[in-house]
Amino acid sequence: MIAFELMETASSGAAQVLHTLASAPLAEPAPKGIDTNGVVTFFASKIAPILLAVLGVIFIGRASRGEISKVLTSSAIAIVGLAFIAGAATLFFVGDYLIDLIFE
Repeated sequence: MIAFELMETASSGAAQVLHTLASAPLAEPAPKGIDTNGVVTFFASKIAPILLAVLGVIFIGRASRGEISKVLTSSAIAIVGLAFIAGAATLFFVGDYLIDLIFE
């Protein structure tokens, strides 16, 4: 008798679980790629200002010790680096324009 009641309780519990699983909405499919726009925006808004602030502190520290030539050299290198980064970003837009032009 006890075994019969135990089996009945277990089967009704299993039926409830199956009913809940069947009525639950299906999960949306996982994204298939990386959100590169989000990554670029994150780096541009969070990481780049911190790095520029660190460079500024280093330059001010060197200038206060009288190492003006090193500060000017480092500043010139930083400006050239920023120009290369801006050029690389421009190439994305130029490349996108050329692809749209060729494959229209």
